[in-house]
Amino acid sequence: MDRRPIGARCPRLMADPLHGSWAYAVDMPTNGEGRSTRRRSGYRTREDAAYALQSVLNAEVTGVFEDRKLTVGAFLLEWVALKKRTLKPSTAAAYDKCVRRELIPVFGRMRLKDLSSRHVAAWQADLRQQGRGAPTVYRLGATLRSALSHAVHKERLISYNAAEGAIGARPAAAERLCWTSIQVAAFLRHNALHYRDQAADVFEVMLGTGMRRGEVLGLHWEDVHFMERKIFVRWTLATIDNNELHLCAPKTKASRNWVSVNPRVLAALQRQADYQQALLPPGAPLRGLVFASADGAPLRPQYLLNQLRRRQAEVGLPQITIHDLRHTVATIMITSGVPIAVVSKALRHSTIATTINIYGHLLKHAADDAVNALTQAYELAATDLDDWPGFGARDAA
Repeated sequence: MDRRPIGARCPRLMADPLHGSWAYAVDMPTNGEGRSTRRRSGYRTREDAAYALQSVLNAEVTGVFEDRKLTVGAFLLEWVALKKRTLKPSTAAAYDKCVRRELIPVFGRMRLKDLSSRHVAAWQADLRQQGRGAPTVYRLGATLRSALSHAVHKERLISYNAAEGAIGARPAAAERLCWTSIQVAAFLRHNALHYRDQAADVFEVMLGTGMRRGEVLGLHWEDVHFMERKIFVRWTLATIDNNELHLCAPKTKASRNWVSVNPRVLAALQRQADYQQALLPPGAPLRGLVFASADGAPLRPQYLLNQLRRRQAEVGLPQITIHDLRHTVATIMITSGVPIAVVSKALRHSTIATTINIYGHLLKHAADDAVNALTQAYELAATDLDDWPGFGARDAA
């Protein structure tokens, strides 16, 4: 047999209904003269071949080629694999966990082209009935929406995003609990009197600069400039599933920047330098991480959290998280009258709008100061009206 197709004249077609396959051929538009014929074969039924042909024709009109066999699960796995090449390890791991544990068990076997807003809305309602929190429900839905947006706008696999209208608005973030300046002073004094260890110096740096936990734990000696009283944030320590540690780039482009430090922070850094220098041969330069264990490995974030919980309980302070230390710094700056633009610069936010969105509720005093300044300016100007040329004469007339 030479395997040449002989079409409908094949004598085996009548005897064996499983013999042979269906194909389609269609002339496609070209940029030049002549024609380009697209041929595909191997379809089990006439209906399969007709559907494939119609999909090709629709794709020419709409730019969307719907793969009849592509499932939601297969697409999501491809999407996660793509994200792993472009995102930070911790973020990619969170996407992977969401896809494998939450999305694929629900939608995995469904064909991508058949997924509708009705399916997504029912899933969201089921999550709420299970007692999942509003932030969790939104985060899972937002992940699905992001993946489907990629299928619509990048891959052109479907014509619309089924999650676009089915996912509610982002829930309002809970107001952060922050310490007052007196509470911060009490916490730092407690550390100085009873601990004076690495964790105490980490807290000193965080509360003295507003740096993120990962930025402090990823700080290298080569980025500490004692003479200039500056720190350059070049790395951040990310945690995956509270287990794997990765050094990666800071959160945003603006985060990779210089940070000014005060004498207390410099003293904390000097204590770490003295401790590590004592373990090195005389004259050897400091290398590696500023805050590290005896073998040079980074401090584990969970250890730092445990120390914070323990020490704030000993002082009797409100229980806050590690990231709330950064919010505490921002809150004290703003309520002390530091201009919001300066606060934004100190926190290394991408834009001042980010700072306002997070801490706008703290700016009430700034609005009061602004209108009071206007009143004072007008009243001061009113006392000088009689000296304004011509004004006093017109008023007397």
